[in-house]
Amino acid sequence: MKISRRNALKTTAAGVSGLLISKDFLKAQDAAKPYGNDFPNLESLTTGEWWKRPGNLQTPLKTGQKAAPPNLNVPRDQVVCFALYAHQDGVLKITGQLFPLKPGEVREARLEVKFPGQNWKEVARAEVLYPGWDVHFRVEDWDDTQDVPYRLLHGEEAQFEGLIRKDPKDKDEIVVANLSCNSSRTTGPRSEIVENLRHIDPDLLFFGGDQTYRHTEHTAGWIEFGLQYRDIIRDRPTVSIPDDHDVGHPNVWGENGIVSTIAGNADGGYKYPVKYVNLVQRQQTWNLPDPVDPDPIKRDIGVYFTRIRVGGVDMAVLEDRKFKSGPAGKIPQMGPRPDHINDPSYDPKTIDLPGLELLGQRQEKFLEQWSEDWTGAEMKGVLSQTAFCGAVHMHGNRNNRLLADLDCNGWPQTPSRRALALIRRAWAVHLCGDQHLAVVVKHGINEHGDGPYAFTGPALVNTIYGRWWHPEDEKPGPNPVPDSPLPWTGDFKDGLGNKISMLAYANAEDISDERKRADGFGIARFNKKSREVTFECWPRFCDVRDGDKAQFAGWPITVKQEANDGRKVAGYLPEYVFADGKDHVVQVINEANGEVLYTTRSHNGSIQPKVYSDGKHTVKFGKNVPNAKALKGVLPKSKAKAGSQTIEV
Repeated sequence: MKISRRNALKTTAAGVSGLLISKDFLKAQDAAKPYGNDFPNLESLTTGEWWKRPGNLQTPLKTGQKAAPPNLNVPRDQVVCFALYAHQDGVLKITGQLFPLKPGEVREARLEVKFPGQNWKEVARAEVLYPGWDVHFRVEDWDDTQDVPYRLLHGEEAQFEGLIRKDPKDKDEIVVANLSCNSSRTTGPRSEIVENLRHIDPDLLFFGGDQTYRHTEHTAGWIEFGLQYRDIIRDRPTVSIPDDHDVGHPNVWGENGIVSTIAGNADGGYKYPVKYVNLVQRQQTWNLPDPVDPDPIKRDIGVYFTRIRVGGVDMAVLEDRKFKSGPAGKIPQMGPRPDHINDPSYDPKTIDLPGLELLGQRQEKFLEQWSEDWTGAEMKGVLSQTAFCGAVHMHGNRNNRLLADLDCNGWPQTPSRRALALIRRAWAVHLCGDQHLAVVVKHGINEHGDGPYAFTGPALVNTIYGRWWHPEDEKPGPNPVPDSPLPWTGDFKDGLGNKISMLAYANAEDISDERKRADGFGIARFNKKSREVTFECWPRFCDVRDGDKAQFAGWPITVKQEANDGRKVAGYLPEYVFADGKDHVVQVINEANGEVLYTTRSHNGSIQPKVYSDGKHTVKFGKNVPNAKALKGVLPKSKAKAGSQTIEV
């Protein structure tokens, strides 16, 4: 293991290069407005003479102010608030978050670990950054085969302890928690969620965005989030990716980093300074594995899209808003806002225009490469902020029916379907949040059901914006879910013309009653032995020990991995049995057009590929990527007549 005593930020590409400062504490009068006079309110609660502010003196804020942030003036032996980590390929990355420091206090934190049979050992030191009060540690040559306690220390007494878990590759089932939308209007602990999560004991936490809604005060909001969830975050890998409210927007269309200048930000870009956007990203995403394509976008805004493998499940982490086109000025406005459509006469094709982007070329290239690389992977999934469809009818309240919302990833439609086709290539499911409405859908790219499954989790605390699935005719679609307790399942089109098959939804009964708001959390269980994924959806105030009856109606839902490609089967290629009895990577290509149909890992030492046309196909094989052997001109037959063939890789 390599011990690091340098500031780990110097080697990352998450948009933080050049933000390092002297270890001498900045004088309060020089640091009160770190973003200049044009943005005096950004980070005002944690900069300048922050300790003199109401609320930090155990005195109330202004009369009538709602949802006060937590007291930041904690005892000095408690200034390390929380930490989050991830490790992959021998690299451990930990982000620590401190409460604001005071003049004269040391601007350095330390990382110690306790290997089995040894005493605590310091393995890294790093500078506490300002503004933000975050600190970052990178330890290389990390051994991921054992559990290792860690602690972050500041000064003589302050510390935060946790456990760096070993990679659970020996487990048959890898459990991922799907979490998002943590309302800042409801303050205080989240003990009911944390206790349930600790009982479920997920292997990976995925916070998909809107960890805080304190738009101009991310550090204060991030500390608040940490206080609420640190007792589940401290001892397992965590993915946290910011969404619109985290960077201070009502909605965000990043458009490769341009400046947004209109209310609502539908023109695209970011309205706050680059340094603030990068601060948000640094605090939330620095612990992720290094970006796969680290070059920043316009104005030097960093990127973080990457992959994270936990226990043989390989998750692509996307930034599904950073490159997305803003609608204002690019498409006809057909509602009260550039991003809301309620004109029933509109044609979805009129807003699906050439040149519009969703994931952008860089992330599409990443998905293409990721789908073919199965190093350390038996199953795959995709993590991003929001859904690749508009599976919502009512917005804000039960009387506000909206035909289409361009804030979802169902628009622009052509690049959205391109992204779904790339996800399908890996037989991957998609997990996301943002919509404040839990749903499970099966996407249709060309036909209903031919695409991957997607699980949009519920809002953790849903006091910001309610949404409901409620077809106007109050009828199920074709092919409804058999014996479902929900009335409106089946095949539909969203307001953007995208084909979706609704499997389950969790409408709020009463948005004004916190026990009837349909907030809660999602769980995805990746069973490597059966190659199935089970989606669970739990209400916030349930007790998971009560079993499936405590879940929202319509859940749990179990889907087969291979069913993420739902195209109509035209025939089968031979069953390929690997001579060594191991599972290898198999890629199937349609020779007529060169299309890669899918790339996957065999199961129980063999695979019988399905295909969707009668022509010739190429089948490639390899241990982790399909580069060891190729069979060309293979014709499909019926499953019974296709036969079998032994393959050596």
